[in-house]
Amino acid sequence: MDRIDTMRAFVTVATEGSFSNAATTLQLSPQLVSKYVSKLEERLGVRLLNRTTRSVALTEAGTHYLQHAQQILLSIDEMDSQLGGLQQNPKGTLKISAPVSFALKHMARLVTDFQSHYPLVNVDLQLNDRKVDIVDEGFDVALRIGHLKSSSLIAKYVAPIRLILCASPEYLKQHGTPRRPEDLKDHRYLHYSYMEMEGKEETYPWLKAKNSERGGEFHSNNGDVLVDAAIIGAGLVLQPTFIASEAISSGKLIMVLPECEPDPVGLYAVYAHRKLLPNKVRCFIDFIEGYYGTPPYWDKPIMNNQPHTAL
Repeated sequence: MDRIDTMRAFVTVATEGSFSNAATTLQLSPQLVSKYVSKLEERLGVRLLNRTTRSVALTEAGTHYLQHAQQILLSIDEMDSQLGGLQQNPKGTLKISAPVSFALKHMARLVTDFQSHYPLVNVDLQLNDRKVDIVDEGFDVALRIGHLKSSSLIAKYVAPIRLILCASPEYLKQHGTPRRPEDLKDHRYLHYSYMEMEGKEETYPWLKAKNSERGGEFHSNNGDVLVDAAIIGAGLVLQPTFIASEAISSGKLIMVLPECEPDPVGLYAVYAHRKLLPNKVRCFIDFIEGYYGTPPYWDKPIMNNQPHTAL
């Protein structure tokens, strides 16, 4: 028998003056209300009410207990009301983890627009390319790019992520433009360090091989750095269009072997629980769905060969 239920039954009997009135207020039978109070007295080891056939009266112990019980129930009701308010009107802090390059280029507007719809939600956006532990590190949502492995987490698909091979006009003029995948073995490749992107190099097996004899390889765990290096002629780079589209549309980079473009990976919003999901998380998941468009707006400059414009 729930302790709160027995406490509430006693307080209602004390304030209403009888078991029958308390039963009406609580929408319970008088017998069940009487049972609740008896169980409470039994657990406490004291009599709280003196009962007669017509009325009830508080004992000395009952008077003291009533004051404390009313304060406890008031606190519980206030807490329930506040939590219910969070579900109706999302409040509190939404802690998000996101990849560095994607967040720098495409999340400032997302967060601003989200908060314009839900002004009571604070956003704590943490940028990190490693896979954070959502539960242990206290994140509500993590944005991830790639082919997600099966796990206990819930993943919401947000947008496709295209990966393109490209190089600067100056580099291609000096070293030649690859016409077939086999031609790539004679070119310098700028390596991205994270495995999810390296998996795409299977489309271009020559890009996986390290030429230790020639040396001078360039590895980085940040795609923006590699794209900037490609722009100044350092070599070929395989990177997402959300990083490279502006350079492509402006002519600073040229797509190489577009007919061999790998299948897109996905941008996902990942969160821990489906049941009793806080409304701030549910609202964010719903808000980000379709936000970037189909196709995503960063792909349109490449498709239309026009300069990128913000949303």
